[in-house]
Amino acid sequence: MNNLQQIIQQYKTDNESVYNSWFVDNDQRLKAFRTIRRGVLQVIEDIKNKTFPNDFKESSLEFVLHCIAEQKQVFVGVAHPFYWKPKLRIPDIYENLNNKIAFGQFLENCLQAKTESQVIKEIITLDDLKIKGLGPAVASILYFLHPTWFPPFNTAILNGFNSLFKDKKKLGSWTEYLKIRETLIETNNYYKSELSNDLGAIAGLCFEIGTQKMLIGNDDYLSEQERAKFEKNILKRQKEIREEKLEENLHNEMQYHLLKIGASLGYDVTPASNDKSKSFEINKFSFISIHKFPELQIDKETLNTIKLIDVLWFEKGTNKIIGAFEVEKSTSIYSGILRLSDLFFSISIGKEVFYIIIPNSREKDVIHQLNRPVIKNSKMIIKYILFSELRANCDAICKFGTDFNIMDKIAKSI
Repeated sequence: MNNLQQIIQQYKTDNESVYNSWFVDNDQRLKAFRTIRRGVLQVIEDIKNKTFPNDFKESSLEFVLHCIAEQKQVFVGVAHPFYWKPKLRIPDIYENLNNKIAFGQFLENCLQAKTESQVIKEIITLDDLKIKGLGPAVASILYFLHPTWFPPFNTAILNGFNSLFKDKKKLGSWTEYLKIRETLIETNNYYKSELSNDLGAIAGLCFEIGTQKMLIGNDDYLSEQERAKFEKNILKRQKEIREEKLEENLHNEMQYHLLKIGASLGYDVTPASNDKSKSFEINKFSFISIHKFPELQIDKETLNTIKLIDVLWFEKGTNKIIGAFEVEKSTSIYSGILRLSDLFFSISIGKEVFYIIIPNSREKDVIHQLNRPVIKNSKMIIKYILFSELRANCDAICKFGTDFNIMDKIAKSI
């Protein structure tokens, strides 16, 4: 076994590495691809319709970058290069109309690309425009559009790459990024059986090395200061993983309460398609849920989005949706709203009830999102329920409830 194979094995066998905690054991990562793609489409539409603002804040681009940043281990800080810095005029895609249009066209062409070479051509075209501040930070968006073609990119990944391949590539250059990409793809192809077609796996390896959470040399040569830094990073990673496990358990608990209530009210219930194997305590979701998702007469793309809604209630034996619930513990509340709106605008008959389930600490956040004009001015009514209310009243609702209207006892609306 050569040295790189040993490094990859070390990366994969470490239960706390991003390979295990983010890449292969994270349903939210898979959900993020569809949400981010939908967000990029919105950025394109806003630029086309001249409704894209002259600031990052409150823009559809902010939503996209925040969804990416929620992939916590690898993408913390991904939004920083896109903050509008007026004194520096960077990135110059907010007040310069031509640059804004060029960025929108770049995103649209990349989204619609059928080959890697098409996207590379778009990168070269964008780079030739020399738009101030618009560099390969955009590659992290490209990753979520084409994960088998383009690796994500940030300072930690670059540092890990340079350390792993004994190189001196620099940040901020598309040319350098494309060279890094070629090396990563070539290496990934050679070790594909060890890694994945998805370039997030090898980028995660670079991230682990770049953040000094993984050593690839003889640690006997570490100075006292370097060893202290390494140990500090390991403790930080362990803390992050513990917190994420607690969040996941809380999410599972809320899903279970919703499934239990729906079943007790006489509805067919199902969790998100990628959550059926989950459980809360000893209660497996698959034992409560319907075996097969009801057939809905909608396009496949929208159907796949609707299947990712955290909990759905159907009228018994039918495909008629009675209630839809999104549990948003730490992820973007707006991404949950988008999935509910896909459902509403695809098959709504006007009687469904839509809910966002949130921790008590996020009440202000959900009120802010539900006050967005696009939501407030639609006919869709979304209510919200606090975790504490759902937990405290679950058994009583199951005992005394007769239909979905019982949820109004604990739900709030704006």
